Amino acid sequence: MARDPDTIEREIEQAREALASTLDELGTKANPKRLADTAKTSVLAKLEEPRIKYPLIGAGALVGLLLVRKLLR
Repeated sequence: MARDPDTIEREIEQAREALASTLDELGTKANPKRLADTAKTSVLAKLEEPRIKYPLIGAGALVGLLLVRKLLR
């Protein structure tokens, strides 16, 4: 059964609009600045967790003491 050319045109236009919308969403999600901001926020939140924060402080203090000790020799 043959389809009406106007119907085919409408379907093509709808497909184009859907594709354009999808491409816009992908462009937004793949934006390097947005990805960097998301990663930064995630890392900062992880560093605020006590089980991560305090061992890092301890390691930093140990490295600092070792540097001071080496400089005083």
